[in-house]
Amino acid sequence: MAGKLALTLACGDYEIIRAIKEGEVKADGIELNVLTQMDSTTRHWRFLRNGDFDVAECSASAFITGVAQQRPLAALPVFLHRRFRHGFIFINKTKSIFHPKDLIGKRIGVKSFQITAGVWCRGILENEYGIPSDQVEWVTERDEDVDFQLTHKFKVTKIPDSYKSLDDMLADGEIDAMFAGAFPKCFLAGHPNVGRLFENYDAEEEGFFRKTGVFPIMHVLCIKPKIIEKHPWVTINLFKAFERAKDLAMKRMENPRIVPLAWYRGAWERQRAILGHDPWEYGLSDINQSNINMLTGYLHQQGITSTHMKSAELFLPVSQGRRRGEDNI
Repeated sequence: MAGKLALTLACGDYEIIRAIKEGEVKADGIELNVLTQMDSTTRHWRFLRNGDFDVAECSASAFITGVAQQRPLAALPVFLHRRFRHGFIFINKTKSIFHPKDLIGKRIGVKSFQITAGVWCRGILENEYGIPSDQVEWVTERDEDVDFQLTHKFKVTKIPDSYKSLDDMLADGEIDAMFAGAFPKCFLAGHPNVGRLFENYDAEEEGFFRKTGVFPIMHVLCIKPKIIEKHPWVTINLFKAFERAKDLAMKRMENPRIVPLAWYRGAWERQRAILGHDPWEYGLSDINQSNINMLTGYLHQQGITSTHMKSAELFLPVSQGRRRGEDNI
């Protein structure tokens, strides 16, 4: 009897993939070697540039850029990382930035122009707060995950490798603001000159969701196309495994005893009241398509892609037909 198909999966060490990592959930016919001990940007580069893994959680914006350029990329509609972005816009508090429009004409740092967090931040500020992206100087420090040529005129300055980090530049006032994928070190250290643009960021994020229905998708689950060409059955089997792992995680997280937070259950209930029963939903539901289409629209608006890709053009099909499955034998 032939053995299972061995695939290497690289992804974040999330609760929603825990059952896969620990072997409680197995994809039918697949043996997964799960790698979780690397940062996101390294993982994205190693998959998109080097092809180091069979399956990998990757930057949504880089993936969409690659597909728009007709690169050989494929992805499942599995979204392991989402995050509202208003709370990750940081400012130097000595620069007289009190309102979003005070960012016009300023120098704003972003790790790379294409990074998904930056694309969401620029899109939200331009479309919800009226800050044109071409009226800002963008300062970057990393190579892009996928090379591209901007189709619009933006002022983008890349700092030398030997220069200080954007985190230090924000603290020192060399940039006025920063769109961060994670918390800058200077902010975590409590630097007196560093704060958030939106002090009540959670209210802004809630308002954005109530208006748009979008809980921003950051990452998608990529897979080498040659695997799907040779083994087309892998698509649905992997998708179903990730769905089962997420369902187990959500059931586990309902128990407030497992989290050392005094008001955890209240936060859980508030999330459900605002975002619904499953804000981490996989697949191409109407709300997920709207989510992806907003991101692809921002990528096109910001000159990263020459066309406005649509969600249906981007993901492998995971349907097995209506009323089929364990509940409809």
